[in-house]
Amino acid sequence: MSGPPDVSSYLRGLDVGTLADLLYAQARRDPELRHSLELRAATQSGAVSEAHRLLDTAVADGNLDYAAKIGAVLDTVARLLDAGSRADLAPLARRAVDDVVGMLDRHGDPSGDLGERFERAVGLYARACAARPPDPELLADWLLQVSFDGRPVELADFSGALGEPGTERVKSTVDEVLAGAPTGHRLTVAQRLQEEVAEVRGDVDGLVAILSAKPPRVDVSLKIVRVLRAAGRHSEAIAYAARALTPHKPEPKDEAVTLRRKEFDEQPGSGTYAALREAAIEAGVWTTQRVSAVARLRERAAESSENAEELVRALLAEERPDDAWRACLRFGGSVASRLELAASREATHPDEVIPVYRTQVEHLIEQKDAQAYREAAKHLKKLRTLHKRTGTAEEFTGYVAELVNVHRRKTRLVAEIRAARIAVPKARAPRPETVRERDLHGQSTVEGQASRSASR
Repeated sequence: MSGPPDVSSYLRGLDVGTLADLLYAQARRDPELRHSLELRAATQSGAVSEAHRLLDTAVADGNLDYAAKIGAVLDTVARLLDAGSRADLAPLARRAVDDVVGMLDRHGDPSGDLGERFERAVGLYARACAARPPDPELLADWLLQVSFDGRPVELADFSGALGEPGTERVKSTVDEVLAGAPTGHRLTVAQRLQEEVAEVRGDVDGLVAILSAKPPRVDVSLKIVRVLRAAGRHSEAIAYAARALTPHKPEPKDEAVTLRRKEFDEQPGSGTYAALREAAIEAGVWTTQRVSAVARLRERAAESSENAEELVRALLAEERPDDAWRACLRFGGSVASRLELAASREATHPDEVIPVYRTQVEHLIEQKDAQAYREAAKHLKKLRTLHKRTGTAEEFTGYVAELVNVHRRKTRLVAEIRAARIAVPKARAPRPETVRERDLHGQSTVEGQASRSASR
């Protein structure tokens, strides 16, 4: 008994005309094939507009032949993406997603076809956004709306297009939702997005804290272990696994953490933070404790500069200079902290610390003291070096020229700048109207000299 005929060889042996007739006849019976061929028949530049037209007719027809038409559109988007088309395909892909959602809301999905189309459309939209990123905050708003409307969308698929602005938009919205004590579906979605934001940002401590707050389950514990291992924190992963698999028994270490936490909550500051950190590290629970403790210090930092300094000192003691720098800029740490952090960052981020040193120069000049002038000149030398490293030497020259012009009567300051071997541009001549104004007030030469002496 012979086997089934070789259809592939048979088709390859047909002439083009016969093969076209067979394909056309099949397309008349298969709507999705027909629509796909229609889109392919359009030029590449016209394929996008043809796809939009097909979606127009699909929506107008309701669920009649809809799955076939949306399938053809998605085939076109995939083909253009695979070909590296320069066309902006994100609007078309997003419209396909939105149209499928609309059809699901209106007619349901008894066959399951629309659910599959939705997943494929979201995947293609993510690819299109990666190729031609839309406005990140508008993309974030769309993802939030789709998610809270009950359609699962993975944040990680869009992480590249979201970037930090879009991710921050998602986080701030989720934080607002959670602050309102949501329940049911809204709470579930907000918690899922909170977890995904931490994953996208690579915030290991934040992700572990979120997972640890969930009811104890094996899958959650295993995920925490995987997260810690992926971050290279193997000792913490082993310790956590050991605790998760062993029934918990109260220990003196736990009591110490409870006590230190109580002290920190009553008087949040760098000192109580350090004590809590020491106890929590010994008990192996610092990852969880740290997130809420830092959040508390940040809340207080927004209230006053003294509290901001406590946050900065706590982060510095924990050897997190980058976090301390950002906190100092955002909340306003002390002059000493700004200079300490600037000194540690000037080797790697010279452009970031230039404003700090300029502010310090102006602060020292305001003191009108010989020692302060000398310190200001030292900072100017440092600024000169930083401007050279950032390729903005001309900007430094202009800055010094303006500084000397504003303080030209402070001869001692100018002398210190020259002593520091910084080129001092020639002072600008007084404006004629300034001289006339002085004459109108009857100020004598002696009075002018007295005035200049007083300003030094």
